[in-house]
Amino acid sequence: MSVSEKEKVAADVELSLSDRTEVESGTLRQWKTTRIELWAFYVYYIGNNGLSGFNFGPSQFQNLLFLAGYDPSRPPFTAPCGADTQCVLPYLGRVRDVNSIVLLTNGISFALQAVVLLLIGAWADYGRWRPNITIFFTFLAVAVSFAWLGVDEPSKWQAGVALYILGLITYQCALTFWTAAFPGLARNLPGVQDSAAQTISGEKTLTEHADYESLERNRISNVSFAVCSAGEIVILAMMVGILKGLHSDASTENNTKAFSALIAFSGGVWLLCALPWFFLEKRRPGLALPLGASMLTIGFKQTFVAFRECMRLKQTFLYLIFYFLMGDVLNTTVVVSYSTLQLTLLLIVGIVAQGAGIYLFWLVQKRFHISTKTMLCFNVFWILILTVWGLIGIHTDKFGFKHVWEIWCDSSLTLPYVTPKLYQAYYGLMVCPWYAYSQTMISEVSPLPQMFLFFALFSVVGKTSAFIGPLVSSAIITASGNNDNYPFVFLFTLGALSTVFLWFVDVDKSRKECEEFIQAEAKREAFAEANDP
Repeated sequence: MSVSEKEKVAADVELSLSDRTEVESGTLRQWKTTRIELWAFYVYYIGNNGLSGFNFGPSQFQNLLFLAGYDPSRPPFTAPCGADTQCVLPYLGRVRDVNSIVLLTNGISFALQAVVLLLIGAWADYGRWRPNITIFFTFLAVAVSFAWLGVDEPSKWQAGVALYILGLITYQCALTFWTAAFPGLARNLPGVQDSAAQTISGEKTLTEHADYESLERNRISNVSFAVCSAGEIVILAMMVGILKGLHSDASTENNTKAFSALIAFSGGVWLLCALPWFFLEKRRPGLALPLGASMLTIGFKQTFVAFRECMRLKQTFLYLIFYFLMGDVLNTTVVVSYSTLQLTLLLIVGIVAQGAGIYLFWLVQKRFHISTKTMLCFNVFWILILTVWGLIGIHTDKFGFKHVWEIWCDSSLTLPYVTPKLYQAYYGLMVCPWYAYSQTMISEVSPLPQMFLFFALFSVVGKTSAFIGPLVSSAIITASGNNDNYPFVFLFTLGALSTVFLWFVDVDKSRKECEEFIQAEAKREAFAEANDP
């Protein structure tokens, strides 16, 4: 059947070309998502929980910088950094404040991530070898985790820079390409396959089928986060035992060595949890390379195609703007602590609340069949409440992250970093569902054949906001005479503005736009199906 004939048939039954072709040919059954494959997907996330690359790795990096730095008011390296003094180190050709080093290193890491994701973001959409991308970055991330065992002294902080950058890149890439697999898993669930067949036969409407598939995507996304949270609590409990055995609170040296030990331990757990997914994931066929394209150029070429066709994907780019702005709001408040035991116990509180919050949101959504966008809007409301609470503290000392029962603040930091108690529970219950629903929403406004490319694009956008937000907040604090609450003016305004963009996203229109985009690219022979061996 020619492409034009496929388009006509699909238009007649209002079902995507790929779904109809696979249902009629029977190939969809070949790639059926089994229960064991789905659970292997869930278990992978227990390992890729961010403890090595996103929590303990960054904390160890900042810890090493502080211990290696010196007071600039005294001769170099003669006076250690103190709580009330500046802390500097020579970095990239000049002496810099350690906070500046962290920001600059984050910028370098982001730039490298952007290049890597844009270069290989489309690779996963082509051929049958895309699981190898996740496997490669997972093994590299685990190797980085074990390498931290050799970087447990302040004198080795330069090596810590390299491991910090590699850790962030490998963690983000592994997470991005693992996450982007879930729409395909949902599409190949037996129930979704049956629903697609019923839509073709006229027993169901396209809207009914799309709503059913959307709910299944939400189920996989939310359950994966809940399973990860449950597993992470067990891992953190084991880490508490490791810290007690290492006597991490006995001295600064013990605390530093404990950080590296925990990073290596979390890397080992990650490898153990990843192996089932590596063996059980079905290597579903992707697309064939367009004529004249190569694997070295396809990433940038297809990124250009996506932006060239932005007028066809209005809803996608409305959501892209929302995702960028709201990401700025969330990424500006970060949890940081230099005590391994304190950070570990804090994470346990947060992960328990996170797992409960995400699963409760899912139960409500399943019970009342609420759309992804509606759940995301509800979640965003509670994020805005968080910024309003911070606004209160601008002109009063009674509320607004000013008391121990609200937060515990590390005054040595120049940005509004907070280590929460009440805040941590609130964040887990009401804010953390963002991570599940925002990624499900990405899958609902992105063209299926290029799902991995669009997840890579959204990941780049998210990293951009993670870098810009803290810089803007730092400037606001300085301009306001060191009032740590003034950045909440910026955050509330940004959050409210982003909500407007989310409100105008129309998921039904997005489905039509994505199908038109696929058909337009098919005419250019950009989306030929890969031949099975």
